[in-house]
Amino acid sequence: QVQLVESGGGLVQAGGSLRLSCAASGRTVSRYAMGWFRQAPEKEREFVAAISGSGGNTYYADSVKGRFTISRDNAKNTVYLQMNSLKPEDTAVYYCATGGRYTWSALHRVAGTYEYWGQGTQVTVSS
Repeated sequence: QVQLVESGGGLVQAGGSLRLSCAASGRTVSRYAMGWFRQAPEKEREFVAAISGSGGNTYYADSVKGRFTISRDNAKNTVYLQMNSLKPEDTAVYYCATGGRYTWSALHRVAGTYEYWGQGTQVTVSS
């Protein structure tokens, strides 16, 4: 079993930056991809970014490409999401996820691929 705890959310003005962290415990997750998803009020959960177990491969949603950077530190069992140039439309609860399949593929852009989820951290961007 893996537990995921997100942190780093908060209120920021448009154009600002935040760095989210997601710490895993229970067992090492270095073999698994890790992903970030977000869900705004009255909207479906959507993919944000994913990173392979080694950290050598990434995917980004088009809406965040060039502004967000996903990274991981396997020694700390932690994944990060650096968010720059934030926009009001980035306002959402952000969730990290891991587990599921080992092999890196485009399926890591799909929420159903992941087995374990955190409780989420709120990000609010004011205009």
